[in-house]
Amino acid sequence: MVAVNRSNVRASRLAAGALIAGLALTGCSAGQVSQSANQEPAVNGTVDTVGDIALRNVFLRAPQTTDYVQPGTDVELIFAAANNSADVDDTLVSITSDVGTVTLTGDAEIPASGLLLVGDPDGHDALGSVEREDEVQAQVTLTEPISNGLTYDFTFTFERAGATTFTVPISAGEVARRDGEPVVGGGHDTGGH
Repeated sequence: MVAVNRSNVRASRLAAGALIAGLALTGCSAGQVSQSANQEPAVNGTVDTVGDIALRNVFLRAPQTTDYVQPGTDVELIFAAANNSADVDDTLVSITSDVGTVTLTGDAEIPASGLLLVGDPDGHDALGSVEREDEVQAQVTLTEPISNGLTYDFTFTFERAGATTFTVPISAGEVARRDGEPVVGGGHDTGGH
């Protein structure tokens, strides 16, 4: 009987050791967040949220052939605004910036669970083939010089969701760079490997 008890003791010790090792290894990863969990998608523009409105791929289309895009130039503000409310419509009331005067044209209402597309990203619709009855445009008449590689503050004000201010980058669009090479895919890359 002594030999049987020693075998049981060894088996119990091995099982306990395996259980402790498994728990220790599991505990090492507890609370860890993967590197890609918080990365933003690689899109031309920035993203922001105010109330139930999610602003996506917000950027200025401003072809630049000199050191700066000069005051008096009209550039296009492009973005998508999604209404995440299931039952409350909202409306984009205004957009303001220190770099210029923003003029909105078209119906800027965002229906519940709907989408407002402003402008047209280079060569494609933001969500594939989305039909728009009344195309909405946001034209910025510059009062200050702007340049690629920099970002500029814009304030978006919605009737129900309220206002949010965030920085907006510039994309040159599908135009030739100053060195003569064509820009492929919209220009501005915000990272996201």
